[in-house]
This record gives sequence, structure tokens and C-alpha cells, in this order.
Amino acid sequence: MILIKTKNEIDHIRESCKIVAEVLQILKKNAAEGVTTIELDKLAEDHILSRGGKPAFKGYRQYNTPPFPGSICASIDDEVVHGIPGQRKLKNGQIISLDVGVLKNGFYGDAALTVAIGEINEDKAELMKATEESLYIGIEQAVAGNRVHDISNAVQVHCESRGFSIVRDLSGHGVGKHLHEDPSIPNFGKKGTGARLKNGMTLAIEPMVNLGKYEVKVAYDGWTIVTKDGKPSAHFEHTILINDNKPEILTVC
Repeated sequence: MILIKTKNEIDHIRESCKIVAEVLQILKKNAAEGVTTIELDKLAEDHILSRGGKPAFKGYRQYNTPPFPGSICASIDDEVVHGIPGQRKLKNGQIISLDVGVLKNGFYGDAALTVAIGEINEDKAELMKATEESLYIGIEQAVAGNRVHDISNAVQVHCESRGFSIVRDLSGHGVGKHLHEDPSIPNFGKKGTGARLKNGMTLAIEPMVNLGKYEVKVAYDGWTIVTKDGKPSAHFEHTILINDNKPEILTVC
């Protein structure tokens, strides 16, 4: 069931989303060669707690997975999403997806971005550019009266026209009262299909795009999703509100 949020609920979601946006800017500033992903995780958790929130991902479980141990997801190069923070040091030439969720007053916010570490090659730069562009192109379709797959198709067309592949096993989602809600928002699909979009919906739109083929697999840790061909992947995400028949991005400072 797709949840339509009240004004009071939206106010709470908006507050959680603002904290998410603040954390992402902190992480973007501090993600550099020689920094470990667990150091980034600590920065994120400290800020979330200082703002009265809780890290939404820490302890989260799905299906038969163990509880997620980190406050953020930190996914490097061929790691698409759900990378577990640890002692691994960032290296020049890598790209890293940083995904943050916050729970405050019973409501969630969720967003992600991909950051270049030092000097990256042209392929990775173009992948990041196309993926981020596709996020905003998809968001433009998130208006009352459109359908979910209008978002999906816009993302797919933009990325595939540039020679990249859409991850098909993962999708965006509703968010707010729960970290993951209906509807599922794939990054590929046929225009004019899917659930009807309405004012009051809060959605996490998140293109996950590969340099190589679209196939992915789960790594040995039971959480990290990696590309099967070992080529890099990029990931950008915003939580948005459909409001006054237009999309409002909530995960901005």
C-alpha cells in the first residue's frame, strides 16, 4: 500500500532528510585518499546522534541477512550498494557511493551520492555524470498524475543512451514512516505504467548504473552488492515529496 503523508508527517520526514543532507556534505568533504570507510562511518554517526537522530541502517535486517553493522553504506568502485564500512583506505582513482539513512521522531530520510577520490579516469567521470543527471531527470517526472515508471523510463533512457547499464535487481522505493515502503521504483520501465503518483507521496529515487553489464551479485559478507563483471558502478539518491503537483527534493541542506 502506498502511503500518503499528512502535513505533520511530512514535517518530520523533512527534518530527517535535512540531517541526511548534512551528513552527505560532511562525508563528501572528508572522503579522500588514505581515509578509511570506518572513519567516514564514525563522522556520520556522530553527526546524526548530535542532531537527535538515529542511523537508520545500523542493525537493519532484510530477508536472511545479518544486522547491518554500519551507520552508512560505503561502496567502492565495483561495489554497487550496501558496502560495509571497515578499515579499507580510500585510494586515488576510486569512486565511492555513500548512502545515508536517518530516523528521527519515527520518520525516515534517505539519500546517497558518489564521490571521486583524487583523479579518476574519464570512464568513471562520465558514469558519475550520467548517473547524477539521470536522478534529476527522473525526479522531473515525479508529479501528480504521472506513473511510477515514467520516472523509471526517464532514468533508463538517459543512461542507456550514453552506453551505460541500469542495475535491474535493485530499485528506489517509498520512504517516510518506514525505511522501505511501496511503491518500488525501478530504474527501467515502460512509460505510462506503474502506480499513479499523487500529492503527499514521499519517494526515494536512486539510479544505480554500471559501466559494464547490468548483472550484479551479493558478495561474501551477505550485504555488499557488486557488479558481476567487476566494472565500476555509480549511485545517486534523493528523497522527494510530491507537493502541489511537483517534486520537492527534501534531502538538501
